[in-house]
Amino acid sequence: MTHNSNDTTARATLKALSIQDFRDFGVEQVAYIRPVTLMNKQVYAIHAADGTPISVTESEVQALQAIAHHDLDAVRVH
Repeated sequence: MTHNSNDTTARATLKALSIQDFRDFGVEQVAYIRPVTLMNKQVYAIHAADGTPISVTESEVQALQAIAHHDLDAVRVH
C-alpha cells in the first residue's frame, strides 16, 4: 500500500492531537475496538477515542453491541 502526502500529513496531525482536542471532537461519544490477546485467547478491547480502556468482550459483535448499548459511535481505525 502506498501513502500519499495527504495521508502522511493527516497521520502527523492526528498523532499531535492532545487529550483536550479529542474531548473537543466528542471523545465521550466515540469508541474503537481493537483485537488483543489475553491469556492466550483473542478478545476485543473497547477503547475511548483517547485510548482509555473501557471493556473487553469475547467477540467483535459483542463489542459493537456494547458500544451501541451505551449510545457511543463505533469507528474503525486502520
